[in-house]
Parts: sequence; structure tokens; C-alpha cells
Amino acid sequence: MFLRILDRLEELLIMTLIAAATVIIFIAVAHRYLVGIPFFYPFLFPIHLSWAQELCILMFVWMAKFGAAYGVRTGIHVGVDVLVNQLDPPWRKTVVMFGLLCGALFTFVVGSMGAKFVYGLMYTDQVTPDLELPSWIIYLCVPLGSYLMCFRFLQVARKFWRTGELPHHDETDVEGIDPEAAAASAARIIR
Repeated sequence: MFLRILDRLEELLIMTLIAAATVIIFIAVAHRYLVGIPFFYPFLFPIHLSWAQELCILMFVWMAKFGAAYGVRTGIHVGVDVLVNQLDPPWRKTVVMFGLLCGALFTFVVGSMGAKFVYGLMYTDQVTPDLELPSWIIYLCVPLGSYLMCFRFLQVARKFWRTGELPHHDETDVEGIDPEAAAASAARIIR
């Protein structure tokens, strides 16, 4: 139950951040070009969107940190496993487990260093330039995202240890589309 909630929160956060950033960027670009049209100038010139770029950058940073954890969970991270797949099964299992545990250790160290950094920032008056948000809130994505990624590495390692299976993302699988129906439809279009 907890894992399903965590999975959905992770997906919802990533989806919300990318959708909101896309809308904000569209509005800022439309504003930039429409303010140059004499008819719209008096209405749009008083509206200041100088904060939009900073907000979108921060949203993409948060999305990337949590997206990396999502990538570990679903198996969509890029990996070069040609050599590992050529190994005998016992060696393959050892090498894969070593890699997963190294990933967990690395993300734990990054998360711990990030937590120490954020803790130090909490007692300063540092704010972001345009939005004037406390800097520690912005950098909170480093420990949160890194610890979540560490948890995901350990989750994948546990499943691999028990079943010998790694998460695998099939890039040809699109949710809601029947592959056979799509192939038949494409064949009709080509003829």
C-alpha cells in the first residue's frame, strides 16, 4: 500500500511539474511576442513575467531529481549491459548486485551531503533572485530526490536478489494502444 502511494506521488509530482513548466513557458513566450504588437501593448506591458524563467528552471531541477528515481524504479535509465549480459549467471548476478548497491551507496552519500547543505542554508537569509524563495527550499530536492533514488536502488536490488529480474521498460509499449490494432491500421494506411 505504501509503495503504491509513493509510486503515484512520484509520478504525480513529475507530471505536474512538467505540465506546469510547459504552460508557464508558453505564457511567457506568448507574452514576450504579443507585447510587441501595438494593440496588446497597453494591456500586456504592465504584466511582468521575469520570474517565469527562474521558476521553470527550478521546476525542471526538481523534476529531474525525482525523474531519476522513477527511472531506477521502471528501468528506463540508460545502461550499457552488453558485457554484463555475456557473463555466466552467477557472475552476472554478482556484477548487477554490485552495481545496484554502488548506486544506492552513491545516492545515499549525495543525499546526506545535500541534507547537510540544506540544513546549513536553513539558518541563512539566502533567497532566489527573482522569486525570493528561501534557497534551502529550492535545494531540498537534492536530499529528497537522492534518498528516494537510493530507496529505489535498494528496492530493485531486493527484487533482483529474490527473482533475478530487473525492471525493464519496453519502449514500444504505449499505455492505451493495442499494438496489433495499431499495426493493422498502419498496414491499411500504407496500402
